[in-house]
Amino acid sequence: MAKGRSVYAGIITAAIFILLEFAALSMLHASSTLQNIWINRFSHNVMARSWGLVEQVRSFFSLREQNEILAGRNYELFKEVQHYKELERSLKAMAKLDSAGLAPRFNYIPAEITAMGTNSRHNYIIIDKGSLAGVHQGDCIVTPNGVVGLVYSVDKHYSYGLSLMNERVSVSARIGREGIVAPLLWDGKRSDHVILRDIPLHLDIPVGDTVWTSGISKIYPPDIPLGVTEGTRLVDGAVGVVDVRLFTDLASLRYVIVASNPDRETIEEMSR
Repeated sequence: MAKGRSVYAGIITAAIFILLEFAALSMLHASSTLQNIWINRFSHNVMARSWGLVEQVRSFFSLREQNEILAGRNYELFKEVQHYKELERSLKAMAKLDSAGLAPRFNYIPAEITAMGTNSRHNYIIIDKGSLAGVHQGDCIVTPNGVVGLVYSVDKHYSYGLSLMNERVSVSARIGREGIVAPLLWDGKRSDHVILRDIPLHLDIPVGDTVWTSGISKIYPPDIPLGVTEGTRLVDGAVGVVDVRLFTDLASLRYVIVASNPDRETIEEMSR
């Protein structure tokens, strides 16, 4: 009871203090032109700071909206470019009368990353699209400038995937347009660097060559640019490794694209 009275008394005291402050300001406002100018400047300063804060908040949400618009445009451009790449590969294969060279058609679904692990050797990624949007287990997650990961499990509205920064994920990659094909995987160090393994020691791999998805895999679309070579080195004295700097920093991504090959299960059945 005594505590309640104390709180009540404190509220009354605070209210009286505020009233006295307003009274003092009113007296100052009425008593002097100089004081009036000072008060006006003070109030204008407060209004300016408040307006600046409102504009910062408005700019933040506007920037988010602009990022979403740009992500949508990148998605549409990516689909169009991939369509023409697949058409080109198909025409080349038809010219050679080799139907085995036809590139599979992929379906593309835009998505946003809701969570991503970056601090272990088995990192994950969660996106805001699931089975209702057409995502399937085994689909790949990409951007116009790289591979992000692989869908591992799917819910109605979300999908859980393995990031490229995961030791269990490997991508079939090609050095240059017609160069050697080798497995690309994360070396467990930086989020914007990977390695190409099993490179024959007699090959001279130039620095600065672009690395692409090979198109051999039934999971990843062909000819997605991944990064550039930075040099060759030996591991354990016997294995040739090429260091690759990715075009995309995996830890800074927000918008991605799910690429789904509708013929993947059929191809898997035929290859058994």
